[in-house]
Amino acid sequence: MSTLDTRKKTPAKAALASWAGTTLEYYDFAVYGTASALVLNRLFFPEDMPQGIAVLLSMATLAVGYVVRPLGAFVLGPLGDRFGRKFVMMLTLFGIGICTFVIGCLPTYEQIGVLAPVLLVVIRIIQGLSVSGEQASAITMSLEHAPERRRAFTTSFTTSGSAAGGLLATAVFIPFAALPEEQLLSWGWRVPFWLSAVVVVVAYIIRRTLEEPPAFLDTQAVRIDLAPITQAVRFHWGAIIRIACCALVAGISYVFATFSVAFATTGYGLDRPTMLWVPVLASFVALLYTPLAGAWADRIGRRTVFVIGAVGAGVTTMPYLWSITTGNWGLIFALGVLCNGLFYSTANAAWPAFFAEMLPNRVRVSGLAIGTQVGFATAGAIGPVASTALAGEYLQNWFGPSVLALALMAVAATAALTARETRGYTIDEIDDLQQSEHEKEVVTAAIVLPRQTV
Repeated sequence: MSTLDTRKKTPAKAALASWAGTTLEYYDFAVYGTASALVLNRLFFPEDMPQGIAVLLSMATLAVGYVVRPLGAFVLGPLGDRFGRKFVMMLTLFGIGICTFVIGCLPTYEQIGVLAPVLLVVIRIIQGLSVSGEQASAITMSLEHAPERRRAFTTSFTTSGSAAGGLLATAVFIPFAALPEEQLLSWGWRVPFWLSAVVVVVAYIIRRTLEEPPAFLDTQAVRIDLAPITQAVRFHWGAIIRIACCALVAGISYVFATFSVAFATTGYGLDRPTMLWVPVLASFVALLYTPLAGAWADRIGRRTVFVIGAVGAGVTTMPYLWSITTGNWGLIFALGVLCNGLFYSTANAAWPAFFAEMLPNRVRVSGLAIGTQVGFATAGAIGPVASTALAGEYLQNWFGPSVLALALMAVAATAALTARETRGYTIDEIDDLQQSEHEKEVVTAAIVLPRQTV
């Protein structure tokens, strides 16, 4: 009997491994986003620069890590389809972790002048390139290991890792944000970046024994003289564009976790440690709720759940940002949880299976990486930076950023409505469903040598 015949799926291990990596990725995002909103504008830019401009530039260093992600996706995505999902998951794990740790070691503008923001941008670029293949490989790994009727539930643990990472990062940052300003600016801001090393070690221990899924091994049974990236772009460009448009849903997360903190503390002078508890509570709710929404997507469909989440998140962003201007903490917390902890998490739970099932097995990581990273890069560049610009020099205009968030969600929901619903299909049926007859003929003609199995 061949190895392929005896290879078994390990859904729990795959889900845990994917969860751990996404936790690290979003720990980095939340730590950097929080730091850019609170302290990086004062550490990496001249003291005499207007505060609003410094915050805007600080947000731009956050955005640059997203802008380069599509470039990395064109490299790491095909590696995941050619050499394995686990190969890329291990590579990106260390790339993200090392860069996060190094940011905590960087000298400030006061110490080395203009070289400080230059080094910060360089590290963010390297980090962005590393991140670009992480989530696509992790989602594909968990999807292909998942039980057929629980794929959305299983893959939702990947994005529940984003809530865990955000929760962990903000919870870690809160005690340091409460330090006297002199201590926060001298050493306190660095510690959360250094603590990423702990997450890397834990994720490595979980991932090192993970096996490749049967669906990937099936694609390796024969040698095909057709690069996955070529096949993805040639035959699945429509799905990639659709995924990119749907991925704009991430704009809500960037506005909520990064812009709203700066908007509240810099624009309206709200208490910094208290404001940081808003994303903590929202992330805690999301951590518990996301798998439930994933199970819901298995019952009523990925597309329906995604659209409900995207539209709901877009609509509730407006009252959430408005509530900040009132200074009413009860209202701020309630609307923050509703917008990010519930509605955004609904879409966040559905999209891993929804997006991944738009593509066949052989090009799944390539297409998913390119599509999501183009969308995330656009949302990551537009979300915090454009919101900060629309809020005005003194960061006090809530209406402009609200309309921006609603527009991003409208694009994501509209794109989702054009996609085929894949609930009820097996992973093999999806592989057949998402390939045209012409593509199948081209792939068959490209087979050059059967690989022997034992």
